[in-house]
Amino acid sequence: MKVLKFGGTSVGSAERIRHVADLVAPRGKNIIVLSAMSGTTNSLVEIADYLYKRNLNGAKETINILESKYLKTLATLYDRHESREMALREIKSCFNYIRSFASRDVFTPVEEKIILAQGEIMSVAMMTILLNERGYHAEALPALDFMKTGENGEPDSNAIALNLRALLDKYAEADIYITQGFICRNHRGEVDNLQRGGSDYSASLIGAAVEAEEIEIWTDIDGMHNNDPRYVEGTRPVHELHYEEAAELAYFGAKILHPTCVLPAKVNNIPLRLLNTMEPEAPGTLIYNSITGPSIKAVAAKDNVTAVKIKSSRMLLAYGFLNKVFETFEKYRTPIDMIATSEVGVSLTVDSARFLPEIIDELKQFGTVTVDRDMVIIAVVGNLEWTSPGLETRALKALHDIPVRMISYGGSDFNISFLIRACDKVAALNRLSSTLF
Repeated sequence: MKVLKFGGTSVGSAERIRHVADLVAPRGKNIIVLSAMSGTTNSLVEIADYLYKRNLNGAKETINILESKYLKTLATLYDRHESREMALREIKSCFNYIRSFASRDVFTPVEEKIILAQGEIMSVAMMTILLNERGYHAEALPALDFMKTGENGEPDSNAIALNLRALLDKYAEADIYITQGFICRNHRGEVDNLQRGGSDYSASLIGAAVEAEEIEIWTDIDGMHNNDPRYVEGTRPVHELHYEEAAELAYFGAKILHPTCVLPAKVNNIPLRLLNTMEPEAPGTLIYNSITGPSIKAVAAKDNVTAVKIKSSRMLLAYGFLNKVFETFEKYRTPIDMIATSEVGVSLTVDSARFLPEIIDELKQFGTVTVDRDMVIIAVVGNLEWTSPGLETRALKALHDIPVRMISYGGSDFNISFLIRACDKVAALNRLSSTLF
């Protein structure tokens, strides 16, 4: 059994939904994981925002616009009147449910997450009805019946596997299974989600739960490219990546894959394959537990980075100085990406500025604090083990005339990171491409 995940653009119209059905139907008893139609989640977030502000007319108008989009999709999606009517009932039920929140006196994050879940629920309903219309026995497996998170917000792998296998046994006669990505229940039994990009995570968790043969992530690009095609011409897909290489690229900006997706597949040694819904014959990118020889595979960029430098003579030979610095970031739940130290200072980067004023205020207890905003991390990724000389030199040579604020090398065998100004990003990506590839 394989797990096949299709993102929002892959199910973004009636034509594309039918195309996905063409792809999955002949391939046997697999689990299909669907995102909401493209644009749906943003609209649902907007609806929730209106409801928080008690702007009921704004919420209702946005609901009407989104519902109209779905009704137009249904009008051309099915061949049979019975299928169209069945889908219409499902979609109307979801939108009526969303409307019901406008009549409530209190709107909280609990209600917001219920609203956000409706996009994936509608995608699964439409696809299940379409496959059944075509003569396949398709069963919808509600993610809210098996996808669980624990008290710390992390997936409860044991509960997911137990609940999902019970559903598969219950519908053992089905030809194909359809389920929602992104959505789950938390430890209190409330509707919750795995955050943006969570459909990739859902697919990986499901693959681990059923010990899948392979996990396929279908998007609108033919695999993970060796650089960002939005800024660099002539990029090409990387045909094979190790799990660690893929995780580095995903974390540092390769949008085709969500970073959390890699770990469940890696731990359970399940290959991940990135494929293009629009070009299904393209080989895409295979991610698995195999390391090639020393090489540089790809480059990615992470935007909206802030660098913080703490300089203090008290750091010199001072036991516990770094620990106090790290505790400050931990207190405000702000992850650190890069770090560099000297005898009297430490520089580090964060990609969330939410609590930065509070963090800076506390860090001033330990030394002089300077902040550089509008920075970008450029990650050069591949098999870069330090015993293979010359690879880091090639990357440095490409950036010889671009100011580099920080360099991180040695923390991973798969990544060299450079911190540069945002205004130098495009030039850096292009020079790395021309030099490395």
